[in-house]
Amino acid sequence: MTKPATGPLAGLRVVEFVGLGPAPFAAMQFADMGADVIRIARPEATPKIPDPISGRGRPTVEADLKDPVQAEMVRTLCDSADALIEGFRPAVMERLGLGPDVLLERNPRLVYGRMTGWGQTGPLATHAGHDINYIAISGALAAIGPAGHPVPPLNLVGDFGGGAMFLVSGMLAALLSAQRTGTGQVVDAAICDGTVQLMTMAYDLASAGQWQPQRAANLLDGGAPYYCTYECADGRHIAIGPIEPQFFELFRQAIGLDDTAHALRADRRNWPALKDEIAALIIRRPSSEWLALLEHSDACVSPVLDLHEAAQHPHLTARKSFVQLNGLTQPAPTPRFSGTPTEARARPREVLPLAEALRAWSG
Repeated sequence: MTKPATGPLAGLRVVEFVGLGPAPFAAMQFADMGADVIRIARPEATPKIPDPISGRGRPTVEADLKDPVQAEMVRTLCDSADALIEGFRPAVMERLGLGPDVLLERNPRLVYGRMTGWGQTGPLATHAGHDINYIAISGALAAIGPAGHPVPPLNLVGDFGGGAMFLVSGMLAALLSAQRTGTGQVVDAAICDGTVQLMTMAYDLASAGQWQPQRAANLLDGGAPYYCTYECADGRHIAIGPIEPQFFELFRQAIGLDDTAHALRADRRNWPALKDEIAALIIRRPSSEWLALLEHSDACVSPVLDLHEAAQHPHLTARKSFVQLNGLTQPAPTPRFSGTPTEARARPREVLPLAEALRAWSG
């Protein structure tokens, strides 16, 4: 088993059925916050699990869920659990005799978290899909990127933002409800739903007539000349975001932009020309000079860093935003808790026998 946890969820028991993407990421959040999480994996899947980071903090148990004896042992394990996380297509868990109707009848307090792309219902529910598909129908993909083709924003917006984090928040709400009422429930977290929720501000702006359907034509999508990235003389880029007039004034003075820029930026029609003016000034000096001048001011200027560079940035280093675990640089647990601090715990490399896990939770 993993070392005892100290976070705010210490003592909480979670059964995770091993999958890919947002489900294990959600389970990692529970483990980082101190929950006792056990991962159930198919025997043939265990050696192929490509998740040294998202699998941290919890042991893996192999179980052939098509074997009636082993499936019953897993059901018994769930009898002692507070929560369950699964990320299979709808009806897969039901076919294995591990659906919510069965498990909630045995353990009425269980919070049953279901992570899918399309959700448990709807005309696309049983079809395959990936992050790019789920964010495509939400309005998010069409809004991201320059003119031309929409740009997939990695799988941050769908899998992890619209999926895993809504699963975590929904399950925590259901766990609070179960504490008060003694009754658990199913949490149906669909990436398409969560991504729509993440687009709330864009839909607000659209309803107020302040959102253009074209990409790179709006305040926060790279259209505004004061909220985008610029190339410097050394080929590196800086990100600027001085939206407020007083912050823009600091930026304007620092780069030598004419004071008519304030009037120009107020009209969207002037944005392309103003962006060209700023770009012509920024390209004259290397990023190190601009950052020395602006990063520690209210001009809202930051370097655009790759993964290796981000782990070495002085601010993230000071905040210990990364940790070393299993010889890897990994994102640290977040958020921070003053009274019940969290800790990233390594995933045991050995597979825990199912019977041993059952004994540990039954004791």
